[in-house]
Amino acid sequence: MTVNPHQTAAARYVALIPAAGSGSRMGAAAPKQYAPLAGRPLIEHAVHRLCAHPRIDAVFVVLAPGDAQFNRCDWRGCEAKLSALYCGGETRAASVFNGLLAANDAIDANDWVLVHDAARPCLGVQEIDRLIAEVGDSEVGGLLAVPVADTLKRASAEREAVQTEGRDHLWRAQTPQMFRYRVLIEALRRADIAAVTDESSAVEQTGARPRLVQGSATNFKVTYPEDLALAELILGKAGQ
Repeated sequence: MTVNPHQTAAARYVALIPAAGSGSRMGAAAPKQYAPLAGRPLIEHAVHRLCAHPRIDAVFVVLAPGDAQFNRCDWRGCEAKLSALYCGGETRAASVFNGLLAANDAIDANDWVLVHDAARPCLGVQEIDRLIAEVGDSEVGGLLAVPVADTLKRASAEREAVQTEGRDHLWRAQTPQMFRYRVLIEALRRADIAAVTDESSAVEQTGARPRLVQGSATNFKVTYPEDLALAELILGKAGQ
């Protein structure tokens, strides 16, 4: 058999979880990603879900330098895929960028990177499958998202409703957000970091249009203490 020297290997799927933040809105002494949820730290749920997915070959977690809690978690079953990178930055975008640089030798330029929040513990297998299926043929990439259903109000500085905003064509971004390694790292390298709220916003600054893939309301981000009770209820109903 003749091998074409220009033929490239099939792109792999790898996940990256920025987990270097403090989670100040939780009002807890420990970082949010280690808050207890259903008998284990919050971050364990996100990591185990990604490690268990058969299409994902590797999972990189970007931690703050000096993080002493990650290795105390239960990572049984994740050993073959999981790597910790102690290079987190001051912002989410900086942590993702640092993580991509640190994992450079393990990721090819054409590989897909799924960036996921450590604080989204209820990600379903079907959402990962749908993201891969709908974005895998894209030249740009895409993200899970859900259409806005609530009425939106613009507020004054005094917290008074001054205008009702239209919600047509508005979506709430979720994670994972999936982009080729080369596309994402170059977008972050060129981006106005102050304007980057997620990976998609960095890619959008290049003029590209990431694809929106239908997510799920259960894949929400734990932000406030009361969110933990809702997440535990969802996990309980799912038998996890």
